Amino acid sequence: MKNRSTTAQSIRAVGRRGPAGIMALVAAATLAAATPALAAKQQRQVAEAVAPRAAGDPVMAIVSIKSQQVTFYDADGWIVRAPVSTGTTGRETPAGVFAILEKNREHRSSLYDDAWMPHMQRITWNGIALHGGPLPGYAASHGCVRMPFGFAENVFDKTYIGMRVIVSPHDTVPTEFSHPSLFVPKPEAIAAVPGRADKLSAEAEEATRAADEAKKAASAAAKEAASLPTALRKLEQQKTRADAELAFADKMLANAKTDQARAKAEELKQKAATKAADAATQLEAARAAAQPKRDAVAATKEAAKAAAARKTEAVKAATDAKLAGEPVSVYISRATQKLYVRRNTHKPAPDGGGEVFDTSIEVPVTIRNPEQPIGTHIFTAMAKTGTGLRWSVVTIENGDEARNALDRITIPQDVWDRIGPTALPRSSIVISDEPLSSETNYRTEFVAVLSNEPQGGFITRKPTAPAMIASDDGWDNGFGFFYRDPYVQPANPRRRSQYQYYQPAQPMQRGFW
Repeated sequence: MKNRSTTAQSIRAVGRRGPAGIMALVAAATLAAATPALAAKQQRQVAEAVAPRAAGDPVMAIVSIKSQQVTFYDADGWIVRAPVSTGTTGRETPAGVFAILEKNREHRSSLYDDAWMPHMQRITWNGIALHGGPLPGYAASHGCVRMPFGFAENVFDKTYIGMRVIVSPHDTVPTEFSHPSLFVPKPEAIAAVPGRADKLSAEAEEATRAADEAKKAASAAAKEAASLPTALRKLEQQKTRADAELAFADKMLANAKTDQARAKAEELKQKAATKAADAATQLEAARAAAQPKRDAVAATKEAAKAAAARKTEAVKAATDAKLAGEPVSVYISRATQKLYVRRNTHKPAPDGGGEVFDTSIEVPVTIRNPEQPIGTHIFTAMAKTGTGLRWSVVTIENGDEARNALDRITIPQDVWDRIGPTALPRSSIVISDEPLSSETNYRTEFVAVLSNEPQGGFITRKPTAPAMIASDDGWDNGFGFFYRDPYVQPANPRRRSQYQYYQPAQPMQRGFW
């Protein structure tokens, strides 16, 4: 009763102050009602955290759209996590499998009015990236994954081109996993990699030198033989004229009526016959001399062709031997019934941005019951063990259970023999219903987007439209062409003042890593 009386008195007092007092009371009541909801939202926001142990090199990052959280993992588990802001409705961050393609400490957006995106780590060429940014406590970006500014700075130097980034629509974590189809490296094969790479590199250099010399010899022979047709044509014309003069002399001799005319015709015929004989001799000699030159052209051309083939084989073998010392990534698509392999060459892309990935292996693969969904599963070699590799699996789309998914696939043995014996930690196998995204090219590991999840922040951007640029550095084996991707699209200005910056409840431990 006391509370009701007090409330009634307050209302009567406000009523005496008129409409302004009533509006003030309504505003206060609204704020009081909203405060618990706002507090609840802030309480749900994930806090930055550091694992209570020494951190190793990161192997992957998992972004949970549901929890608005990113977690980085090393070989032994999670090492750091932080809240994020992913894409808002209509501009959703795409869920799928990605990798870091490019890094830039002081990036300015070409899409959004030169917006500041510090410590940018690109995961698609059309503009999706992880970067430092304001965090209001919920999805608020145009498709990127915003991380706390300090957190983004701290992880920037620890990540690397090609590191796996998984964007999951729900919460998921790596789970230890084993299966007979996973790579089982051979210690002796791994130990032999450096020596074999050096040996094959030397052979490739020698094959390249021999191919260059054979090409020069073929070019010289062709140049020398190039004048033959003209020279022979002149001699043939000369012989034709001499034969015509001899025929004319014969005619004059036949028509001679006097001894004087007959003598003159005889003299003319003798000279014409000598001239014709000389022309015939020169022509035959030139023809005889031309044949070896023609043969030399054909022989040096074939030798150059064979040397070029040996060079190609030697360079390919040397490249494979060198890449055997790199982690290997495999993507198996139910949509295309193909298996794709990627390994980082660590060579900078000639057209700028990112590094070149070897793409020389792409083969058909057999999937049992291909009409049935298989899901999206990412198997990652986390660390070495006494018998091979310790694996984990992350499932971001359920179609079939991870083990069943591997059971359904028959992988070509020659591919496994080529890449399995030297598989290293950070190697991976991705199985998915999805085809590779058009964002996948020679500068990417793999990009695959879940088609049944919102991806407004991905599809509203202009698709990559690469223009072909030929390679000039000898690293185009298996890459086909190099491309340049334009990223420009109409600006969509954003005002920074409209965002609330995320502030951690407690100071971040600056000792991580």
